[in-house]
Amino acid sequence: MCQSILQSAEFFAFLLLIDSDLAAEAKTLGCRCCQGPLHQALYPRKPRGAQCVLGAEYRQRFSFCCAHCRRRTTPVSVRFLGRRVYLGIVVTLASALIAGLPGPRAAKLTEGLSVPLLTLQRWRQWWLNDFVQTPLWRGKRALFLPPVEEVRLPACLLPCFSADDEAGRWVRLLRFLSPLTSATPNTPGEGR
Repeated sequence: MCQSILQSAEFFAFLLLIDSDLAAEAKTLGCRCCQGPLHQALYPRKPRGAQCVLGAEYRQRFSFCCAHCRRRTTPVSVRFLGRRVYLGIVVTLASALIAGLPGPRAAKLTEGLSVPLLTLQRWRQWWLNDFVQTPLWRGKRALFLPPVEEVRLPACLLPCFSADDEAGRWVRLLRFLSPLTSATPNTPGEGR
């Protein structure tokens, strides 16, 4: 796994396009409660971790508000992993890289990514304890053959996604994780 993906403005632009498509799809569906029309209600964000310059559009998380019942709908995202301030790719990549590193090498990684060691350790624990308890993982883990070694999460997931290049595999992994990114996704098949 290579950190060079964090330096690719093209990669981050592609993630923004995917999020734009996901947001447009959610808006088309209307409110999940009353089917009313949705109006844009962006969340301000201060994303961390990219090692390239991100445009102003990266400081916004797509979200909508119903014109009738005023309920908020936040579509799933491949850029953000829930409410974390670090970008989803950073959380996933850094968590994969930190696994099993001795102290000095871990310190070098934290310096290179500008992520505190305690934060990296907290992310690692999330993957090992909380992620494996999510409905997403409990429902999908049987689809991975051979079975994934959960103690190696998330590093062991990337090879499970085929693509022409490393960026494509990361995009597929982030798409797989996207249901974890919103409590109000408003996606097709969500129980409507």
